[in-house]
Amino acid sequence: MKNIGLLIGSSLLSAFLAVFVYRHFEEPTQVVIREEVKPIYANYKSNGIESVPGTTTQPIQFSSSAPTDFISAAESVTPAVVNIKASSSGEYDIWGGYGGSSGSGVIISKDGLVVTNNHVIEDSDDLEITLSDKRKFKAELIGADENTDLALLRIKGENLPWLPLGNSDSIRTGEWVLAVGNPFNLESTVTAGIVSAKGRSIDILEGEYKIESFIQTDAAVNPGNSGGALVNTVGQLIGINTAIITRSGRYEGYSFAIPINLANKIINDLHDFGVVQRGILGVGIDEITDKKAKELGLSTVEGVVISRITPKSGADDAGLKRGDVILSINEVKTSTIPALQEQVARFRPGNKVNVQYFRSGKTYSTNVVLKNKSNTTDLVGAGPDHSLLKDLGFEIRNLTDSEQSKLNTKGVMVVSVYRGSTIERTNMDPNFVITKINDIAVGNIDDVVGALKNATGKVMLEGVYEEYNGEYYYAFKVDDK
Repeated sequence: MKNIGLLIGSSLLSAFLAVFVYRHFEEPTQVVIREEVKPIYANYKSNGIESVPGTTTQPIQFSSSAPTDFISAAESVTPAVVNIKASSSGEYDIWGGYGGSSGSGVIISKDGLVVTNNHVIEDSDDLEITLSDKRKFKAELIGADENTDLALLRIKGENLPWLPLGNSDSIRTGEWVLAVGNPFNLESTVTAGIVSAKGRSIDILEGEYKIESFIQTDAAVNPGNSGGALVNTVGQLIGINTAIITRSGRYEGYSFAIPINLANKIINDLHDFGVVQRGILGVGIDEITDKKAKELGLSTVEGVVISRITPKSGADDAGLKRGDVILSINEVKTSTIPALQEQVARFRPGNKVNVQYFRSGKTYSTNVVLKNKSNTTDLVGAGPDHSLLKDLGFEIRNLTDSEQSKLNTKGVMVVSVYRGSTIERTNMDPNFVITKINDIAVGNIDDVVGALKNATGKVMLEGVYEEYNGEYYYAFKVDDK
């Protein structure tokens, strides 16, 4: 018994010594307790444009309070993301099957408004939409915009699912997001990732007024995802998936979406007018480099520098000058060209924006009334004039008085040329000034439209470029009437 008592006592002493040594020399294990925190919401600042009837814009949760369980968001989003098949009449492949393009779209209102990418539906006149519940609809094209790669469609049906719009301004780098679409024609595929960056430009769009300020994510996006939904973890639409950067043609880790706050303005314009009401500041801009910042006296590398002022533009009227550095629009910092373009693109001609700028060591503020391409505050409609020019594939504006004086001629300036269009095939470049059509002088947009309406057979456009000497000629054919 005595030996047993000694054995037990020795064991207990060894145990106490082991505990003492462990506590004295080992680092304590850190225990993290996650406390419940009420969500913080960001208020969405409206640009003064009412939402499209039937759509809903909701506040977005900041990432610090967003859930990491994606099940609820995926279940609520998937029914509203559709498959789009786009083709021209009679377009079939050599095997007699479907030969058009395929992509995704998002229903954003209970009455069937569908937003997608322009490149999904362009050059097509037959649009078929399939819902996740297998219902099929013929879609009507309401309008499209090449400069932002967005298009708005409409379908008619009962009990249509739809997504509320979130607030893309409030998303943060590192926040979880879901991409929903139809890659490789697979139905309603959901992938997850984080916001990698904001305000990205990848130089994939064309045109003088292109807007690239993408949300970059690492959520997997593949062919067929274009036009699909980028949503936050509470199921609100914060972007339209548009592009990937790849060398293989497949997803390699970088995908890009149009911010919904920008898309919302484009959608409203297409819904209300059929065309985008593009508010223009009237400046040429360049990025600020470290060297340029020191030359201008900036303490940090921020803002964009004005390289050119359009005469009689909103910027000119407000007193902005070449060399000024724009720091913010409506108190939103514009550290890069895409950031400035995105902010201005949210407004229409006639809207007023507050511009904070740096000049000669001081910071100033001024209000600028945005104008359109013709340097007026008028809104434009999708009338026959617009349709004719769009069908040919270009946009034009009247020359300013100073441009007419400098060029010593009247005419209209080509501001953009559409990819794959009749005008592009002539090899015409933007900034071409049309002075004659079929040897008849034209002095404004109405003259050009009238001449094109009456033209048959071969059409010859004559004109000049400001930066080149001599006259240039571009020819194309139109159908005889």
